[in-house]
Amino acid sequence: MVGVSASIAAYKAAELVRLLATRGAKVKVMMTRGAVEFIAPLTFQTLSGAPVATDLFSLTQESEIGHIRLADTADAIVIAPASADLIAKAALGLADDLPSTVLLAARCPVAFAPAMNLHMYQHPATVENLNRLRARGCAIIEPEQGALACGYEGVGRLAEPADIADEVERLVTALDLAGERVLITAGPTQEPIDPVRFVSNRSSGKMGVALARAAWMRGADVRLVAGPGSVRAPRAVERFDVCQASEMLDLTARNFPWCTTLIMAAAVADFRPSRPSARKLKKQPDYLRLELDPIADELPSLAQKKGARLMVGFAAETDALRENALNKLREKNLDLIVGNDVTQPGAGFGGDTNVVTIASREGQTESYPLMAKDAVAHVILDWVVRMRQAAAGGRAPVVSSSV
Repeated sequence: MVGVSASIAAYKAAELVRLLATRGAKVKVMMTRGAVEFIAPLTFQTLSGAPVATDLFSLTQESEIGHIRLADTADAIVIAPASADLIAKAALGLADDLPSTVLLAARCPVAFAPAMNLHMYQHPATVENLNRLRARGCAIIEPEQGALACGYEGVGRLAEPADIADEVERLVTALDLAGERVLITAGPTQEPIDPVRFVSNRSSGKMGVALARAAWMRGADVRLVAGPGSVRAPRAVERFDVCQASEMLDLTARNFPWCTTLIMAAAVADFRPSRPSARKLKKQPDYLRLELDPIADELPSLAQKKGARLMVGFAAETDALRENALNKLREKNLDLIVGNDVTQPGAGFGGDTNVVTIASREGQTESYPLMAKDAVAHVILDWVVRMRQAAAGGRAPVVSSSV
């Protein structure tokens, strides 16, 4: 459920509702009387496909929805934007309008995304009220810094709708990776030919970022080493942006002692130009010969130091998928390998879907149908959870085999 309070940022709540609905959530919206002055309920009704609750004292709304029923049926509630007034009401337990009454009756996870003038946000009363809500277990989705509608510059901007949607999704996700520290690599690398050209591949980073988002949602601390062009990750994920393979390998090695699980989803270049030019190469009258040097694979040396860490690798292949993936699993001393045939429809670089086969060092293998990369990420993490549980119990993980 999304609660909208009186703020100029109320228009951003429309995008939040759309994003949540796109992710498969059944969204209901409730609004304060002041919020209706900023955006029409019809907008939210159109985006959510459900009636919008606005009035605690409407006999029609109370008979059809009811504030107690709204509280009882919600899996999670997010107030976005959350004004200083509604935050104060929630902190003090007041119930003089529909959202504040629903909040008082709610027993589900609750999050507040504040949006207000920076002085209002920094006022001791607001700080105290937010701390009270935190102490009760409410999530506070911190506002961002930037230009505010009132003309000031500072902290008070409503968090981006995508970040709020991520936080809401995390509220209803089992935290079965709590305590894990997951290091993930994502995207391509770019090896310079000259200042304007480079050698790279078609990776978008979407799979690695999906893994980072899923691991964070499931309670892990996450660090992401991302190549150029990689898509947005949740802001709670600690992100390191790199360009060349040497940078990615160096940062992975430096963060390796921190992690308990390493997932290498990046498509790191295998070759780099032997002699990159410091100046732009001019067009040749006949042809340009480009000499490439191999890039040393640092993963075997990391595997020697892994101890109780889990290491997950990826194998993007065009033929002999199972054989090549299993060879990579053994050669790199991995615990898990995720293979995909990039020639299959929906499984290539850059798309939002994937078709994968997963194999473990214990010999379990499972193939999966075409799925969204977000769903694939959770499947991979399910394996990680099972392997952790099996290690704790001294037995191999049990999965069905379809290959």
